[in-house]
Amino acid sequence: MKLPDPRLRLVSEPVGPVTAETRALAADMLDTMYDAPGIGLAAIQIGIAKRLVVIDLAKKDEERCPVVLVDPEITWSSEERRVHEEGCLSIPEYYEEVERPDRIRYRYRTLEGESVEQEADGILATCIQHEIDHLNGVMFIDHLSRLKRSRAIKKFEKAARREAEDA
Repeated sequence: MKLPDPRLRLVSEPVGPVTAETRALAADMLDTMYDAPGIGLAAIQIGIAKRLVVIDLAKKDEERCPVVLVDPEITWSSEERRVHEEGCLSIPEYYEEVERPDRIRYRYRTLEGESVEQEADGILATCIQHEIDHLNGVMFIDHLSRLKRSRAIKKFEKAARREAEDA
């Protein structure tokens, strides 16, 4: 789904018990993310309002290292902040610098149902925060100035109207 699809603003529901369906959804999400290509994807971006995220920071020439986060949540954020250029598969070919906490502690469950708590910094922390934002109906453009956000939204609304007219 792409901006301005209103489903991107939905708050996702907990996954609950991990089932074969959950594992199949995660596999489908990884395929979608790799095909895009991207480094993270939240289930809501493919129209499923469940708290499920996939991430893989491996570069093209590196071995894939997929991570699946079931019902992830941030439990702590550092006061130190860092700026990183972000993009989003739901806002194609649009990039802006976003300031976020540099380090986070987060909790999630694995596809085996195991509960995990870890810390992350740098690009991994940025990616996790970006994807968890999606689960809460927040997009990276929401962290921009009102002017930049408004310009981005108008650009994608105009593109959506053109696509609808051409269909």
